[in-house]
Amino acid sequence: MPADSALTRDAVVTLYTRVLEAWNSRDAAAFAAQFATHGGTVGFDGSEMDGRDAIESELGRIFADHTPATYVARVREVRPLGPGAMLLRAVAGMVPPGQTAIMPERNAIQSVVAVLENGEPRITMYQNTPARFDGRPHLGEQLTDELSAVHRSGRIVDAD
Repeated sequence: MPADSALTRDAVVTLYTRVLEAWNSRDAAAFAAQFATHGGTVGFDGSEMDGRDAIESELGRIFADHTPATYVARVREVRPLGPGAMLLRAVAGMVPPGQTAIMPERNAIQSVVAVLENGEPRITMYQNTPARFDGRPHLGEQLTDELSAVHRSGRIVDAD
């Protein structure tokens, strides 16, 4: 992508898809490569990783120690924040290894801020927030049903 290219919805959805594909493949280097040099992430448990190198190192350790559940997601919104920055909001679910169903307790709301770095779309912030819906179990059930439909479709990310 040339340095003067605008950040597009399709580019941001592709970036998000690549980061989830890398997670699902347990490829720490490919996951981290989607981030800006000084990009950061806040995990489902509140842990923070700052910088592409730290992200790769920590995920490499995690992936070496165990096989995490795989993601499926539905993009809810992609919109510009200003020149050269876009926000992607999505809902995500996880399927444990050897299982076929979404784990409702791992459903999440994900936010990604994407920027252009050296003319390429990169993530500057990726935040995972548990979708617990305290006191509103029907919302959790609806989200699990929605994410289960994405999973059954065979897609990792539904952005339609």
